[in-house]
Amino acid sequence: MHTTIIGTGSYLPGRVLTSAELGDRLGVGAQWIVDKTGISERRVAEAHEATSDLATHAARRALDAAQVAPSDVDLIVLATSTPDEQMPATACHVQANLGAGRAAAFDVDAVCSGFVYAFAVAHALLTCDAARSTAVVIGADTYSRILDYSDRRTAVLFGDGAGAVVLRKSPGTGGGVLATALSSDGTMADLVRIPAGGSRTPPSHQTLETRQHYFAMRGGEVRRLAAKVLPTVVADLLDASRLGLSDIDLIIPHQANGVMLRELAAALELTPSSMHLTVDRFGNTGAASIPITLDDAVREGRIAAGARLLFIAIGGGMTWGGIAFQWGP
Repeated sequence: MHTTIIGTGSYLPGRVLTSAELGDRLGVGAQWIVDKTGISERRVAEAHEATSDLATHAARRALDAAQVAPSDVDLIVLATSTPDEQMPATACHVQANLGAGRAAAFDVDAVCSGFVYAFAVAHALLTCDAARSTAVVIGADTYSRILDYSDRRTAVLFGDGAGAVVLRKSPGTGGGVLATALSSDGTMADLVRIPAGGSRTPPSHQTLETRQHYFAMRGGEVRRLAAKVLPTVVADLLDASRLGLSDIDLIIPHQANGVMLRELAAALELTPSSMHLTVDRFGNTGAASIPITLDDAVREGRIAAGARLLFIAIGGGMTWGGIAFQWGP
């Protein structure tokens, strides 16, 4: 048995926040943002849109592309670090919105690595459970709700959006998931965090006054870690799938920062076309960035039958990992 992608979908809110507009607000100018991040614009959810709404739109589009009815979905795994609320799981709202009444639904939080973690979990569950054959894996985040728009170190990077894939278990060998690689190091948990709001530091007047409910990141250290671990993820995936880098047709990386991704491509001695990028248009959409970018590549006709792909990501936790995948017909 193997697990293959039979449909992709994505959703980006209609509100566009350009780097010119954001640069004026922050007093840094558009060119400073572009030079630091490679991002020209990003999307921002409307006031009535929550993460479950973005995720539902993306999932519906993926199901339509796969020609699968919601009633045939066995599993919904949603990667997000911006849930609708602390409980219940946002995936349960998506299940209700879709009308996927027979699906088990739960969230995965590995921050920006969330989609590859959720994909690996769904793949493993489909493989080991004879009763389940179809899963929807979603990455969705609304970072505009947790950003401090006076902090130029973080506000310039992130946007809102959702992406989804439909996975199906199929008989036979070859194709589908070739390898997975997941890693974490909790000793670096303070590099990416929201300090307050959980059981360690519950909400209080003091946490509100000291702005501890906003996203915080030590960007330089995260970038140095990414430069160290992402090439290792690529090497591990290639080794596990018995492929060379020249055998890979396209890399879909987490869209963390356009400048960082250019540096990664240079370190791996890749041509610019070896990676598919959407960071310039959508910014860093957290767990959504890989499935959004994958759907964009599918729609642009960049992925042919038999193509070998790598999905790679790094996120808070710290977490990192990837998937080696061969596209089906």
